[in-house]
Amino acid sequence: MSITIYHNPDCGTSRNTLAMIRQSGEEPEVILYLETPPSSETIEQLVAAAGLTLRQALRQKDTPFAELGLDNPGLDDEALLDAIKAHPILLNRPFVVTPKGVRLCRPSELVLDILPNPDIGPFTKEDGEVIIDQDGKRLV
Repeated sequence: MSITIYHNPDCGTSRNTLAMIRQSGEEPEVILYLETPPSSETIEQLVAAAGLTLRQALRQKDTPFAELGLDNPGLDDEALLDAIKAHPILLNRPFVVTPKGVRLCRPSELVLDILPNPDIGPFTKEDGEVIIDQDGKRLV
């Protein structure tokens, strides 16, 4: 089974998502997208498959979003893609691709909706938030 995660190891949401994938019994292809940015075509495919617009896939926090004026609604997708290519941190993360679909996994537990085996057992996020309790009940 093939699973891919566009991952930033400095991001807690991305680390939690990767941990859930691994706890499901899968070892995904991990793409460190800040080091190896996806092509514009791949970004467009990921965003469309996740049911988002490119603007919805932009990360604002801790990025040059504001200083680049990306909040300007007049900017088209080409301008947004150019900004992401120049500053990959603008692409929100983590995007996860599985045979069941593509999701921007924010919050991280959204990955459970597309895992081939979503019954991963108890899971607690790094910050202590319980996602799945000891009885296997999903709490969020």
